[in-house]
Amino acid sequence: MTTARIRKLVTFMDETHREMGLSIDPPTRRAAAVAVIENPYASRYVEDLEALMVIGEEMGALLGERCVKMLGIEPSQAQSYGKAAMVGENGELEHAAAILHPRLGKPLRAAVHKGAALVASSKKMGSMGQVLDIPLGHKDAAYVRSHFDGMEVCVNDAPRADEIMVAVAVTDSGRPLPRVGGLTHEAAEGRDGLR
Repeated sequence: MTTARIRKLVTFMDETHREMGLSIDPPTRRAAAVAVIENPYASRYVEDLEALMVIGEEMGALLGERCVKMLGIEPSQAQSYGKAAMVGENGELEHAAAILHPRLGKPLRAAVHKGAALVASSKKMGSMGQVLDIPLGHKDAAYVRSHFDGMEVCVNDAPRADEIMVAVAVTDSGRPLPRVGGLTHEAAEGRDGLR
């Protein structure tokens, strides 16, 4: 049970099987889960954003677990993650920050097992049908360049003016055909969140 007033939940799965004429085996896979929720602070300034921080914690677990389930993997098999939020026109950017930053990370990390690295994030104001970019980075080692990526999501009727779209993305791989060097997923230790 969540305190968020959820209007809809939407999921996305992206699998790349071929790139530049080459077969990708196994395919690279990215999953995203989006919650379209009522903004409890729409159209008014509120100093204490605690209710959105609580919602963020709930969304980290709900959306992270949905992504892992969609990929059909064990949580420890997740390789990268990211989070994003888009606030409708009657809200403010700080509403997205309250959802994304203080508490969403801990339950998301639990959903993907460990997560030593910072969770890449983005926030924006937007309107119905606008694209939301979810940045992605390796969950345990920020220096793994093959996992610098992103995933676009779009919900045709969200966010409405008094809503917020909250999104989480999880992958079980990096980009297709990575070749810019750097630390590899297999060599990452995940102790300090960097390497």
